[in-house]
Amino acid sequence: MTTTTDTLNSAAVATKANVYFDGKCVSHSLTLADGTRKSVGVILPSTLTFNTGAPEIMEGTAGSCEYQLAGTTEWIASGPGQKFSVPGNSSFQIRVTGEPYSYICHFG
Repeated sequence: MTTTTDTLNSAAVATKANVYFDGKCVSHSLTLADGTRKSVGVILPSTLTFNTGAPEIMEGTAGSCEYQLAGTTEWIASGPGQKFSVPGNSSFQIRVTGEPYSYICHFG
């Protein structure tokens, strides 16, 4: 069963966008009242490689993507309400081929 987070309550939002890969990925950083950090964003059709510092959980909210974790060769499909985990100090590739992929990135 998949569920999508519809609302993040009591969040401080950074109004300056984080723009990556010549605008193919745009996100905004959030800090919840309890100090938890997240970002919400969109990835336009492209294949991109992201490096992680902290572990991340990517949660799709619209559109779809395929991802490939560092050290693997398999591309795995992910869509709205689905999540995938990326270890800290690692990397992953993400491929969006159709409509833009909207996501929430949960750090920690």
